[in-house]
Amino acid sequence: MSKQKISYTCSSCNYQTIKWMGCCPECKEWESFTEVKAAPKIGSFRASGATATTLNLVSLDTIDTKTRPRMLSNIKEWDRVVGGGIMPSSLIVLTGDPGIGKSTLLLQISHQLAQNYQVFYFSSEESLQQVKGRAERLGCRNNNLLFSDQADLEAIIATAQAQKPDLLIIDSIQSCYTPTTQTIPGSIGQLRESTFALMRLAKEHDIAIIATGHITKDGTIAGPKTLEHMVDAVFYLQGEDRWQTRVLRSVKNRFGTINELGFFEMHEDGMIEVPNINQHLISEISHSPGSVLVSFIEGSRPLLLELQALTIASKLGMPQRVVSGVDHKQVVLIAAILEKYLQVKLSMHDIFFKVSGGFKTKGSSPDLGIALALLSSYFQLPLPEKSIALGEISLTGQIKPINQIGMYIREAEKFGIAQLLVAHNQKIETTSCVVKQFKNVYELLSLFSE
Repeated sequence: MSKQKISYTCSSCNYQTIKWMGCCPECKEWESFTEVKAAPKIGSFRASGATATTLNLVSLDTIDTKTRPRMLSNIKEWDRVVGGGIMPSSLIVLTGDPGIGKSTLLLQISHQLAQNYQVFYFSSEESLQQVKGRAERLGCRNNNLLFSDQADLEAIIATAQAQKPDLLIIDSIQSCYTPTTQTIPGSIGQLRESTFALMRLAKEHDIAIIATGHITKDGTIAGPKTLEHMVDAVFYLQGEDRWQTRVLRSVKNRFGTINELGFFEMHEDGMIEVPNINQHLISEISHSPGSVLVSFIEGSRPLLLELQALTIASKLGMPQRVVSGVDHKQVVLIAAILEKYLQVKLSMHDIFFKVSGGFKTKGSSPDLGIALALLSSYFQLPLPEKSIALGEISLTGQIKPINQIGMYIREAEKFGIAQLLVAHNQKIETTSCVVKQFKNVYELLSLFSE
């Protein structure tokens, strides 16, 4: 009988080696290696004399594609992010920092869903007394919502197969274990087997499953990517520094759009939805030099964000470029375009740039806003009050139109925006705002002429 091969895998970066090491040579983490036993080769099964089962193949015409109703929780921010409700037989992972509110949100979702569905809640990290205390604080009482503090995944799966609940919640998957795997809970071997077993349970028994997962120090899901590859959807619950706001972000969703955002506020009585997040975002906008309002679409909703720029003559041999919330290269590129065509010596200035509220912008729609924020700070003159900048800037200094302008304008009009700063050939159907159009960066100087 051949000896089973053993390897060691880093739990942080998935680096593999045949010998145990104290420090991972790839990510420099200490004490991160766990033992992994190699699975038997396919050839060993054939040598045993076992005969493989013949598969029954089907054509596309014979596959049932009847749309099944999603499970709606009536928590609109959650339902929208997951794609219009939880899809039956899906496997979902909800992850986030410790204490961010994952268990609180799941308990509220479970309570709402239990009014129409049977829900099993397995708390493998907290005792039932702790769960009851949270449930009483949140006012979550429902006889269709059943709890257990067991962490044995085989027992959890057997219970689900026998009683067939509509929704199964596991909090958290890193604390569960399978007795047949000789590794500690949370290790890569345990996570891989646990996730695969839950995936088969969801697909074969038509049970929707939500599992919470921990994240590593760099903010990615622990495992490191084992869970993300195997599950149907991954949602991150993140905190926002300035308010008690929690942002639910979709990073993978086979049944909905990705990059969708949902907003909640943490209160004593649980997570409260924030349907009008833009009201929060623009409530503290200052009409001062270096400040400009822009918009970009995250998922299915436009967000109104304030860009803030500060330019000051540098006293260093190499001027500083401190940028947060937007691509560093995007700011440097637009500063170079302005210096090339407008002769403003931004290369001799320190540039400090940020997106207010701790958000991160993507795409080219904020280009015009970045340029105007830099110019406003450089000339120390504010932009027109209640204005929003929407446009892309080319390397030749031309201002280009953006897509989906109607969606941006409708959202801006809801919050009293009075003036649009856009490209000269931007097609705008109807708007109550004053529209100022620009062909190139030269024309931007008209906003700062006294």
